[in-house]
Amino acid sequence: MSDESHPPKAAVRTAAVIPAAGRGVRLGPGAPKALRALNGTPMLIHAVRALAASRAVSLVVVVAPPDGAPEVRSLLDAHALPERTEFVVVPGGESRQESVKLGLDALPEGYDIVLVHDAARPLVPVDTVDSVVEAVREGAVAVVPALPLADTVKEVEPTPGAPEPVVATPVRARLRAVQTPQGFDRKTLVHAHETVTEDVTDDASMIEQLGGTVVVVPGHEEAFKVTRPLDLVLAEAVLARRRANDGF
Repeated sequence: MSDESHPPKAAVRTAAVIPAAGRGVRLGPGAPKALRALNGTPMLIHAVRALAASRAVSLVVVVAPPDGAPEVRSLLDAHALPERTEFVVVPGGESRQESVKLGLDALPEGYDIVLVHDAARPLVPVDTVDSVVEAVREGAVAVVPALPLADTVKEVEPTPGAPEPVVATPVRARLRAVQTPQGFDRKTLVHAHETVTEDVTDDASMIEQLGGTVVVVPGHEEAFKVTRPLDLVLAEAVLARRRANDGF
């Protein structure tokens, strides 16, 4: 006899929250980072399309700058997006953490898996998105895509304006560079946002603080974060290669 409290995997619905309220100061003055153009299209649109490309994702919630929700709604309306996916825009908060929580608050009932994705990672491949969703469907409460590090990492004593003394060299084989989308059991993530008050750099850190297990699935080199002007050059090159390979 089936347990109706645990629906079959196929019935588990997935929503994505994309916080896009940041200013992106490292890219210089101008529009918010998510609205900067990449190959003539705002990064945010690339990111929304990347998440909506997954057939598992049926709802995308975009968290706009606090006073920019109408502009972001117009932006979504002006670009071709998959018709099978629903799109919602809500105003964000002053911090990324607050914005994600506002995105979670906007989710209707019936979505048991939530992805949280950086708008500044516009080129994440759909296979990465699907891998994260599948890991949550298989029972993980928190999943992050990540890559091994190519560089040796040094821990230092921060000393502004002077050479910084090294205090440790972590074992590189144990380190991973974490990307998004990060995937979560919805109830676990909501509880974390209601409980953890200090600032964190990603949502998975909140689960860790509460003693939950976060697991890693393979990330992808094209899911890099567009933060500095050189990243825009790299992103344009990736798009050019995709057009050459895919014929569009």
